[in-house]
Amino acid sequence: MNPIQEYFYRIEEPERSTLLFLRDTILASDPENITETFSFGLPFIKYKKKMLCYFYYSKKYKKHYLSFYHGDKLDCPELIRDGRKKFKILLIDTEEDIPIELILNLVQEVKRHIK
Repeated sequence: MNPIQEYFYRIEEPERSTLLFLRDTILASDPENITETFSFGLPFIKYKKKMLCYFYYSKKYKKHYLSFYHGDKLDCPELIRDGRKKFKILLIDTEEDIPIELILNLVQEVKRHIK
């Protein structure tokens, strides 16, 4: 098992399935340019080898989230800055429908800011 698989394996259900679905959806949105790597103990998603977003867990909010690079340039009320300079996070609530369209739109918007 590689480190990315191990990261997700340690997460309890239903969060694990939800996060794996999000991961697969983002990766499939642009398979030629979007890749994943494991850095700092976290799964990162990259666009043309540059940071796009990563998965993590917030102890403060007690939820998993996607953290978007260039979040400071994203105008989206669902995103939380929470003291970060370049990133904003989107909390993932497994009790609600996952906002796939919003997430894919955010991915596209961040891609426009990556040079």
